[in-house]
Amino acid sequence: MESFNGAPPALDKSQISGAPEQWDRSGLPAWAYTNHEQLELERDVLFRRHWQLAGHVSNAPEPGNYFCFDVAGERAIIVRGKDNEIRAFHNVCRHRGSRVVVNETGTCGSAMVCPFHGWSFNLDGTLRTVAQPKAVPTLDPVEHGLVPVEFEIWHGFVFVRFQPGPQPAVADILARHEAEIALYRSAEAVPTRNSFWSQEIGANWKCVRDVDNEGYHVPMAHPGLQDLYGNNYFDEHWQGGTTRSFGPFKDETNRLWSVRAYNSVLPEVDYLPESHRRAWLYIGMFPNQVLYFYPDGLGFYQEFPIATDKTVLRGGAYGMPLSEAGDATFNRHIRAARYLSERIDNDTAVEDIQLTVWSNEAAHSSGFQGFILSDLEYGVKQYHDQLRAIMPVLRQSEPPEQGCLEINNNKLLASLAPE
Repeated sequence: MESFNGAPPALDKSQISGAPEQWDRSGLPAWAYTNHEQLELERDVLFRRHWQLAGHVSNAPEPGNYFCFDVAGERAIIVRGKDNEIRAFHNVCRHRGSRVVVNETGTCGSAMVCPFHGWSFNLDGTLRTVAQPKAVPTLDPVEHGLVPVEFEIWHGFVFVRFQPGPQPAVADILARHEAEIALYRSAEAVPTRNSFWSQEIGANWKCVRDVDNEGYHVPMAHPGLQDLYGNNYFDEHWQGGTTRSFGPFKDETNRLWSVRAYNSVLPEVDYLPESHRRAWLYIGMFPNQVLYFYPDGLGFYQEFPIATDKTVLRGGAYGMPLSEAGDATFNRHIRAARYLSERIDNDTAVEDIQLTVWSNEAAHSSGFQGFILSDLEYGVKQYHDQLRAIMPVLRQSEPPEQGCLEINNNKLLASLAPE
């Protein structure tokens, strides 16, 4: 096998361990996708207490630049200070709880000014001024500054966590992918869109994960990806809260125009090893996000629940900056490749959304008798196992009585705890 720069070699299908001979193929019970109390539990134990990918340092490149990130009733500001340091705070004014900044991205100059009453905060989060100070007691600028949010920067990506949780540091979670991801130089990347993208769909968020956690459906449901990879694509099993998928491009002539054009214009990216110059790489991270790395660009996508049957898809796209003084032909080809890879991705997203909606509809149907997972969907089972470990109530075939779900879950967690 070819190795490269200390990173793990690209694996082929023969090196992926198969599913065990005997395993539970049934998946989560249908009520897990429709129960409102279950969703509230997930909002707390998953989305508030696990790392969430908020964006990239390049989304706030200059002092005073910021971007916002909302999930599960929480609101964060990620802002670059005068000292050029990135910081994260709750987007909650210490006066009355208003949003301090309103727009998803922007620039706030030397201070963040609340639009409700005009209280202002320095870029380091400290309280700066209050409106009509004679009407307010003297306040300590640190004690009454914006409340910090735990955050971590990994290869340029900014992760936040609103409440303490079970996961270790992001760098520890993603350590086994460190050498491979370093090849893409993502810390140097800049946005290739004006901002983040988002879309609301009519499905439970776990239906999105179920579709994304297996490639068994690719040959049937994604003609673009199948044309790009052929039979080369594979999913690795979950390990330590992450999973890896790799799609080397097939050698045969492509059938679809967008795929054929993409392969034709994609230039040689010489900082990548041969094994990754014609391949797409995906790193999934529990509970709800995926980092992707292409020869022409990189980014992330994720999903957040709004209701049991309503989810927001969100993501960001980035690429290495192109110098006007650089190779004009390379720049032209890489821009075209980015347009075409985005076009392939957009088609795939439309197809996945339809599959997700149909899966969500099934959970409401009296004819749905549970999953029958194939060996190629073992990743779905592994993902469900991670959910069951945190929320053992999901092991029950029927939902708890109304008003008792969190209580039952806590009892189950206590009974499973080591002595």
